[in-house]
Amino acid sequence: MHTISKYTKFIPYLYFLSVITYWFTTINKLEGISAYPILLFGIPFLWQLIKPSRKLNFSLGIVFVCLSSYLILAYLFDLLNIIHWTESSKKILFFGGILVVGNFIMSLWMVRNSIRKLF
Repeated sequence: MHTISKYTKFIPYLYFLSVITYWFTTINKLEGISAYPILLFGIPFLWQLIKPSRKLNFSLGIVFVCLSSYLILAYLFDLLNIIHWTESSKKILFFGGILVVGNFIMSLWMVRNSIRKLF
């Protein structure tokens, strides 16, 4: 049980690295060489796996909490019919909803890990 709890702190970074990898492979199939700058987004998460930093962990968590909160507000506006979406954008919103919730949970997990290290 101790070894499992030891490695659970790496789950958010592996999640974000897998999302970046999926995003890269999808764009690479469509666009080609212009997809390579997407890999730069993975550098902070890879750095956290190699050499963890409390400040970087906390700032990554806060940034992704803010971005995910913004996207969750877009979903709430859709549910309240404040913004009228087309059918194709509703399909994207449905499948992207799982990704948004996952990002929010993982970023909260990162913030929790960095706060836990402080105390």
